[in-house]
Amino acid sequence: MPHLFSGLIASGVVAAGLFGLGMIAVHLEHATILSTAPEQFPLKKQGLAFQRAAARAPRVLPLYGSSELIVPPVPERASIFFRTAPTGFQVSPVGAGGASSLSMLQRIGALGSDLRGKKLAISLSPGWFFKTRWEGYNGSFSLMAASEMAFGTALDFELKRDIASRMLMFPTTLENRPFLEFMLKRLASGRLLDRVVFCALWPLGKVQTTILELQDHFAAFHYIRHKIKPAPQCHLEPPDWPKLIGSVSGTETADGESVTKASSRHQETTLGRRDAEFREDLNASLGWTDLELLLRTLTSVHAHPLFLSMPIAGDFYDREEVSRSARETYYVRLRALVQRYHFALVEFEGHDEDPAFLYRHQSHLTAKGWIYYNRALDDFFHGRVPRR
Repeated sequence: MPHLFSGLIASGVVAAGLFGLGMIAVHLEHATILSTAPEQFPLKKQGLAFQRAAARAPRVLPLYGSSELIVPPVPERASIFFRTAPTGFQVSPVGAGGASSLSMLQRIGALGSDLRGKKLAISLSPGWFFKTRWEGYNGSFSLMAASEMAFGTALDFELKRDIASRMLMFPTTLENRPFLEFMLKRLASGRLLDRVVFCALWPLGKVQTTILELQDHFAAFHYIRHKIKPAPQCHLEPPDWPKLIGSVSGTETADGESVTKASSRHQETTLGRRDAEFREDLNASLGWTDLELLLRTLTSVHAHPLFLSMPIAGDFYDREEVSRSARETYYVRLRALVQRYHFALVEFEGHDEDPAFLYRHQSHLTAKGWIYYNRALDDFFHGRVPRR
């Protein structure tokens, strides 16, 4: 009995110490949000501590996307452009190469109630919808976000079941994570017995997420102590949008090549040879399934999102003999799906054949593309209808 009592006392002291350190870390995360919000670093996208701090900050707009949030490092990129809060807010980017709707929804579902009533923006890449399978998900997978989403209470069982079914299509992300894989299979099966098993083992899942959360806070504490940069001086300076757009609306691409619309080089009659193939790939893509899961997740957590879709590199697809009318299928379907959930969307369809909007025909924005993105973000944050 004395040994048991001593053990309980020791365990209580350790638990209290861990709790205290965690609270200190949380305080630092919120106190240093002006420094960390504009930055991109691995701990921010793999953990949730800095994302949660951004979600709770009233003057920070979280922005989820893919590699366009990282490269190329142009000054007009949203995290840099809004770094000093020129219009009263900062942008907090969370992006990774290969990220998609499936990886984003796990992070959003994990944040749960922290996003209730919160404005956030999501950048979509058309490329996600041109392939039947998006392999980039493997590199953007976050164990903490997946665990918190699966064992949290923000999403209902039916939505978790559908998300788990998609996650299980990427088995490499679950290698060496047998418990998470086992529980996702219980979620995905839909059978009553598996649901009972999931509920019975749910406390173990919560223990796992608690441990991951503590590790995340301690890593955040270390980052803040040793690697944090000084907070930028906030400087209110409302941008002159017409002037900014005029300054980047030249007639050259990011490579310095002259802009010549493909439609002027090829008559419309020579286009369209690959339209059927394009539409077939578009209709078969599971990217639409993932996007709808993301929309359902945002609805469940009661967030207020703005969707921004980069345009298709139309001049490139013209040369690939995919017509504008075929590409229109993407924009029409995207609008129909997002509007079904009553969320804001700017798809920038008017820049479909604007080579100066995208960098080397990839899903990366040029200075011009970012200025248009930034204006839409600014409109949205301040309650105006986002302009295209």
